[in-house]
Amino acid sequence: MSDIAPVKKLIVSSMKFNGLSIRSDACDYFAAQISPLDEAEREEWLDKVVDYIQKQTLETPFVEKQLIEAAILDCCKSETEENITTFNVISAFDVPHFVYNIDRKKFLPLPSSKQLELFGSSDSKCQMFKDRYTLLKQRTLRHELFSVGQQFQLQPVEYLLSSGSNIHRVIVLGMLTQLKENRFYIEDPSGCVPLDLSQANYHTGFFTESCFVLVEGNYKDRVLHVQALGFPPPENAEISRIYFGSNNVFGGLDELNVKNSEKLKRLEESNTDAMIVFISDIWLDQHKVVEKLKVLFAGYDDFPPTAMVLMGNFLSSKQGSQLASVLKAKMKLLADLLALYPNLLANTKFVIVPGPGDCLTANILPRPALIPFFTEDLVKKVPNIEFATNPCRLQYCTQEIVVIREDVITKLCRNCIHFPSTDDIPEHFAKTVISQAHLVPLPLCVCPVYWDHDTALRLYPLPDLVVVGDQIKSFNTSHMNCSVVNPGSFSKGGFGFKVYYPATKTVEDSQLPEDTL
Repeated sequence: MSDIAPVKKLIVSSMKFNGLSIRSDACDYFAAQISPLDEAEREEWLDKVVDYIQKQTLETPFVEKQLIEAAILDCCKSETEENITTFNVISAFDVPHFVYNIDRKKFLPLPSSKQLELFGSSDSKCQMFKDRYTLLKQRTLRHELFSVGQQFQLQPVEYLLSSGSNIHRVIVLGMLTQLKENRFYIEDPSGCVPLDLSQANYHTGFFTESCFVLVEGNYKDRVLHVQALGFPPPENAEISRIYFGSNNVFGGLDELNVKNSEKLKRLEESNTDAMIVFISDIWLDQHKVVEKLKVLFAGYDDFPPTAMVLMGNFLSSKQGSQLASVLKAKMKLLADLLALYPNLLANTKFVIVPGPGDCLTANILPRPALIPFFTEDLVKKVPNIEFATNPCRLQYCTQEIVVIREDVITKLCRNCIHFPSTDDIPEHFAKTVISQAHLVPLPLCVCPVYWDHDTALRLYPLPDLVVVGDQIKSFNTSHMNCSVVNPGSFSKGGFGFKVYYPATKTVEDSQLPEDTL
């Protein structure tokens, strides 16, 4: 057996680097297990075991032998049993919650002792905005413009408040708020300061209350006179994932990030015919829409897609007190319609995402899936169907997709403090949500969110595809290697929809001709 002293030294130093201290017997056992491996494999196993330990709730930083044994067993199981399905639907309420640790400069899982609630306390609301700020700040400080020795330096609000003199050209990261009517402030955890936006130069994007901005300007007479207003710089997903280790941040059945799965990568690349169809705003109470759906399903019956994501609203009007009975009847109509196409039923996964008008619950994100009262007929006739929350997440092989049915773009346009001078709305929208790392960077009075479940609305690390079902005209654009797509309204937008091809990461515009009845 090779000399294990260097191996033990490597283990001890690696544990210390991660804030841990390993017991002598545990170190001897671990060293004996990995000493026969070459140097690269030892490093790989060390990383896996440390990641496993960091996911556990430890009362002390001391690592016992039993914990090392459990870590090795878990890693071996992950190596030999890759039971990941190629297509997963992830509920918004099951999205993993990670918290940024400032001392260790990485994201760690939320401690198991912390229970997320649907209706959190006032502390939950404060923590939600603080977490958004911390996420964007750590990302901004890594950017080449703000890293050590570069030309810009980020300052907290308290730096301005504590200064007794004027400050020329200062840059502050904070949340844009309106604490007094028609008076905007920038706020961070250290305080707030009023803004003078009269001479501000606005960068690309929609600037609304509660969004986080980078403000450049001069601080004079206790007012920050803004010269330029922009968003925190975005970051490629590959860089962001480094700070999560091998943890599965996106959600799903596996504990490890599926991006690292070679098996799934090969399946994804080899299946060039795989496609996912996205349709939004399907009014089942309109005869012409139902007839168009027949044409659509009949066309795909010969070449079934991997999945079809059907987003609400499923009724053209709110129906008042009759909503429950009417929606149930129309879901039965959809079940009868799908039953006419057996090849489609056998080979395609159907995902039903409720729209804002389909839920009987409060108009707060994330919204739950449709209740069984509405869906029992679909379950009987369409076995390969899943009822998702709004928003939800889809995982196809190594591809990560976020889907939301909400008129986010419309609300951003209505609530921005400065409407963009260019007409490229898709570009402004993509830049906004990707820079904010959030699906709905809007005031809570405009788009309410369950405070403890705000993580489900994050776009960090960036997914491969973001699908936003908005009633405005359909589009597809991209930013930072993330595609942003709006299928538009199927029912009032000329019967258009989007088709995504995961193997090539391309989006295709599709539309049924008007005379196909």
